[in-house]
Amino acid sequence: MNAGGLRRMTVLLSLLFHTSGLCAQSTTLQTKYAVVTIDNKGYISSVRNKKNGREYHPKGLTSALMSLCTGKQYLLPEQAKYTPQQHEMLLRYPNGSEARIKIDQRPEYLKLQLLSLTKREGVDNIVWGPYKTTISTLIGDVIGVVRNKEFAFGLLGLDDNTTSGPPTEGDLSFMYYFIHSPDPVKYPLPAHLKEGQTFSIGGDGVNDVAFYSQPEEYFRMNYGNGAKLEPAYGATICMHARNRRKEQMVRFPDYPEGVEGKANSARYQLVTATDADYIGSAVALYACPDSLGLNTIEKIVLAEGLPHPTIDGKWIKDPAAYRPDIAWYGPHDSLAAYSGQLKIQGVQDEGWGEYYPNPANRWKTRQISFAGQPAMSIPAFGTLMKQQGIRYGLHTLCEFLQPDDNSDVAPVPSDSLAIMQRTVITKDLSPNDTIITVADTAYFHEFGGWEGNHTNVLKIGKELIEYDGITRTPPYTFLHVKRGFHHTARGSYKAGTTIVKLQPNCYRGFAPDMRLQDVYADYYGKWLTEGGMDYIDFDGLESCMYQGHGQYSFKRFFRGLFDSYYRHGGKYLRVMGSAVQEGNWHYMSVCNVGGGDHMFSPVKNKWGIEGKDMRYVFESSYFPATFGIQNYQADWGLYDAENLEAKSIGWNATYMLGLSQQTVEASGEKAAIFNAFRLWEEARAANKFTTALKEKLKDLDYKFHLEKAGANVFLLYPVKENRFSEQAFAGATLPLQNEFKEQPLVFSIKVTGPKDAAVQGLKVRLTDNTELTIDKRINAGQYIIYKNGQLWLADNGRRLLEQLPAKGGLHIGKGQSNITVAAIHPVQDDKVRFELVVPVIGAPIKF
Repeated sequence: MNAGGLRRMTVLLSLLFHTSGLCAQSTTLQTKYAVVTIDNKGYISSVRNKKNGREYHPKGLTSALMSLCTGKQYLLPEQAKYTPQQHEMLLRYPNGSEARIKIDQRPEYLKLQLLSLTKREGVDNIVWGPYKTTISTLIGDVIGVVRNKEFAFGLLGLDDNTTSGPPTEGDLSFMYYFIHSPDPVKYPLPAHLKEGQTFSIGGDGVNDVAFYSQPEEYFRMNYGNGAKLEPAYGATICMHARNRRKEQMVRFPDYPEGVEGKANSARYQLVTATDADYIGSAVALYACPDSLGLNTIEKIVLAEGLPHPTIDGKWIKDPAAYRPDIAWYGPHDSLAAYSGQLKIQGVQDEGWGEYYPNPANRWKTRQISFAGQPAMSIPAFGTLMKQQGIRYGLHTLCEFLQPDDNSDVAPVPSDSLAIMQRTVITKDLSPNDTIITVADTAYFHEFGGWEGNHTNVLKIGKELIEYDGITRTPPYTFLHVKRGFHHTARGSYKAGTTIVKLQPNCYRGFAPDMRLQDVYADYYGKWLTEGGMDYIDFDGLESCMYQGHGQYSFKRFFRGLFDSYYRHGGKYLRVMGSAVQEGNWHYMSVCNVGGGDHMFSPVKNKWGIEGKDMRYVFESSYFPATFGIQNYQADWGLYDAENLEAKSIGWNATYMLGLSQQTVEASGEKAAIFNAFRLWEEARAANKFTTALKEKLKDLDYKFHLEKAGANVFLLYPVKENRFSEQAFAGATLPLQNEFKEQPLVFSIKVTGPKDAAVQGLKVRLTDNTELTIDKRINAGQYIIYKNGQLWLADNGRRLLEQLPAKGGLHIGKGQSNITVAAIHPVQDDKVRFELVVPVIGAPIKF
């Protein structure tokens, strides 16, 4: 072959090399922390820790960089070509589509963005992943991250239409339990369970608390689909973007195989189109030390212009910004005073009740109540609270549009209410007709919506019609029809007129579609600023699910809300809500759902099942755990109240402290408790609690007491309680343990039993035979308290009723000792019991 022929052959081979991609080399991409390899077919084959070389991609497996989804079928890439100069990768698919992807190698992450896609007919979704990994200790299913003690591997959507998980019907995942031990040594699985098994949530589907039914640590609550356990090798993370300009019929909710839904019953829904497409979809892929995971996400958020709300200069996702709030009940006379004394600024007003939006009556007729002065309007009270530095707001039902309290439902319903089904009538309809025939049954035979209620309401023109069922053979006719429902006007309609079934909410109201939802986002932004409010609780956040657009609906609502709020002069909006989704993760400050012992008991120092489940869900996705609403109890002792603060700081958890003037003023230890709360919050705000101190505070065997030793110097005392509940007055000897040095004796005895029960006197005997005699009637609910060498009878709020004679200077020695409590006179009612608490306190840690 001559030289010219050789050159021509070289050029030909070069062209084949670059155009076919079959012989192309793999592509290596890097961040500060990781090296990612993509092979010549467009699959991730390696994710390595840059520092120690550890591989986090399963050996022998690959992960498609980007897949196409047509219906439920995935199209995986066949060829890949990377052009370093343009930072672009071209992926080719079996249907002939070519995807052009921009790849930016940023210091903390890889930015992947779809620039174009050819032959996109029939392509409903593009899918980033699922990306496989060997990491599986913590499954952050809400935002799509998996973590272990060393590394985190995650995806963050960089636009509103790129949402968590693979495409599903309704683009959401619903709650279920799955089996996963975060520590097989500490929490080994019993023989009858295996990793990855799925189970239905508990309860009857009505009582929220009953959803949480499995106390074992290896029962994990699933809350999203951004990350998924894969027992064969680890886990996957995934995001997708949908072409939302096409209508789709979905069956929702979409449960994992083998999980039967109790709380929600699957229904078919016609999801109407909205203006969102997958071209331009972008994600940030990050792999970094787990200790830097949240910091890495913040850098992505700032670099990519994602929502970044701050409080007092700190990002709301930063644990340094975590704070408790107040849930207020009853008259508002003392709200501001208590807030200032406790140093808790966020207030959710439970005393006003639940707020439902109504464009025709935004401020309602109810006002802010007081016991000692005239009522005030919401805007006037909100302005007053803001002047006093209080972040005040109401408990809302988000987008629940109720027939008796919303002008978009009745008497003239909006044409932008969310629907489930659509068809046309086949015969003219007069105002008095009750025989309504339609072109097809669609899924009108299904009752209610996916939340399982029986609300069946049609809309035609400006009329609402109740019905119950439809014939299954022609002519298709609605059954049990009630015209002019919810006081709407009966109309006349020609054959061919569209008739729809409305999407009901769980309270037998309705929901907006995407267009009307934009209006309500703006409504709330104006409403908050005009009302002087910078706190809001969105109960009923499932109202962002009713449209069928999943996380995109959440993102669009919250973006519209915050844009409106800022546009109308708002500065900081603290958002509480009923659920954390990938779509509202950026905007939510806290999610203090549930409450009481179901979440965490500060008295018994014990997590409830719901608290355990939510702790795992939230912590795994870099969101604060919660104790829910913890109502201030009049009979709390100082250490009970301090334990609430100590454990919330130790676990990086938030909560709402439920307060009412009546309960607080019935508390005998109010002054000490308020002082303690203020001190704990002062230390928290000063960021005084190190990681090591927080680990100590987590210990459920101890409570803690805090004192101040000087300017910005604190003393932390461990407290161990000897607690004996439900004890009979039979004179049994109870063993006391004191692991600390000898110290003054402190104890409380609470008599429990039926309302009118009592015990006629007590004797308390110590190890050295010292005896205290209380020759006094003690009613159920009352206390005998010994502290600082004094003995007294107290009411059910620990308030002093009567000082009693006592021997001062009693001590409890180091090690084991005994105490005996017996009734002086026989107790007639065997339901009468007592609870004895003897706390001991150790040497302080100075910090």
